[in-house]
Amino acid sequence: MIVVDKRGKRIEEIINSGTDRPQKKAKEKELSSNIEKNINLLKDIIGFSDDVVFRFFRLGNKLGIKAIIIFIDGLVDKQTINESILQPLLIEEFSVEDIKELSNSDMISFIEKNTMTINELEIVDKLDDLIQGLLNGDTVLLIDGYKKGFVLNSKGWDKRGVQEPESETVIRGPRDGFTETLRVNTALIRRRIKHPALRIKGQRLGNISNTDVVICYIEGIANKYIVEEVKERVNNISIDAVQESGYIEQLIEDNHFTLFPQILSTERPDRVASNLLEGRVALLVDGTPFALIMPVTISIFLQSPEDYYDRFIIGTFVRLLRFSAGLIALTLPAVYIAVIAFHPEMIPTQLALAFAGGRGAVPFPSYIEAFVMTALMELLREGSLRLPNPIGPTIGIVGALIIGEAAVSASIVSPFMVIVVATTTIASFAIPDYSSAIALRLIKFPLMILTSIFGLYGLLLGLIFFTIHLASLKSFGIPYLTPFGPSRLNDLQDAIIRIPLWQMFKRPEFLRTKNQQRFSAKGDDDQNERTR
Repeated sequence: MIVVDKRGKRIEEIINSGTDRPQKKAKEKELSSNIEKNINLLKDIIGFSDDVVFRFFRLGNKLGIKAIIIFIDGLVDKQTINESILQPLLIEEFSVEDIKELSNSDMISFIEKNTMTINELEIVDKLDDLIQGLLNGDTVLLIDGYKKGFVLNSKGWDKRGVQEPESETVIRGPRDGFTETLRVNTALIRRRIKHPALRIKGQRLGNISNTDVVICYIEGIANKYIVEEVKERVNNISIDAVQESGYIEQLIEDNHFTLFPQILSTERPDRVASNLLEGRVALLVDGTPFALIMPVTISIFLQSPEDYYDRFIIGTFVRLLRFSAGLIALTLPAVYIAVIAFHPEMIPTQLALAFAGGRGAVPFPSYIEAFVMTALMELLREGSLRLPNPIGPTIGIVGALIIGEAAVSASIVSPFMVIVVATTTIASFAIPDYSSAIALRLIKFPLMILTSIFGLYGLLLGLIFFTIHLASLKSFGIPYLTPFGPSRLNDLQDAIIRIPLWQMFKRPEFLRTKNQQRFSAKGDDDQNERTR
């Protein structure tokens, strides 16, 4: 169990002293010159698993030295093993006279330089290094009489190809998305940032799972203090297994008791690349297509990469639409309750008569019907998400229409309540980030409760507490409401509105990047010289 403070740092680690890790004994052992002893140790540690293949053979045609390759079926490319490992070792004409003159290290070096045709290999003398390579999909080569072994790159498990992101709809822009294979994901970033300053630092997390994790940033742009803070928080994680990037997100975020995400998750490589170029840090985890981006502010969750691919007028209009949608999704049901139950005098007379006519036969007060319909819509949304793709959206739409019509016909709710709930649901769909959208969907319930008690005063009180909570949040030391509070005039140019691309000369000031200049003005002498 790990206790993590609000800055994501480890305070106390409680280790179950009665539980031994499977690798604990292996870390203290070195390889033996007796191949049978090494094999028995490997079998004891791995547990005689049926998917572990042991292939005995003898080096060359005349030498007669026993050797073995070990690999895990399903994690390796067998063609690579046959053509680049077994074939050279079996066919190579080892000279007996030359071998007798070689010492142990010379023999290993001879095989490395003259026999192996594999593109990547490592010579190890520790048993735990051998096991780790085996579990990573590499092939292990042991030779009788020698205290060193080979870890040969033969990874070749089945993997999903690069496809369009499913959780983020692409309207305009690249349609390739991250996959569950870490090296494919890092290659997708490399394709977009072909610069030697791009740093990809790898490590393993999970005492049992040994999951590969990489931290990406651009040297010379990213703030070194933010980079070091990310590395420190990740290094302080001690957990049995990391199944998804969400595990790491929950362990390194600043505030664990909030609905709002303090780290952005995305499937889009172009979004990761653009944020790296702004000076942020990205974290990728093997086995998941979702990358983490940090630090973030609240405005980034209402932005989309398409905002920059379209002209600035279109991008600004769409952003204003999203901000309006977020406000509607948060407050519309509460406003309806306040106006109907507490402040009907605020409604124009004709509209008030229409409301009264629609609610004439409804036996419940406005806040009851609001809670019932809102909860029912959330249930329909969640149910449609769990159904298979072909029928999920259909069931959600048809179910909402049928239930809404039946509820109005039975005089359980008013037609205006159905309109309010439908508008609120559609507005929440306009928010591009799922985590922030669900946060707004959950916060509207406390606002509805306060409004049911105090009317508009309760709504305003709830919004004040909501704003104070947002102002108290930070993401890796960056205030969550930046650039609104603290106010940064230059950064406001890309918060709600989107200024023309040719005027976005500098990176965000709140990130305090080492190099603030994004690009030079069109009329600069240096650029003109390069153009000529």
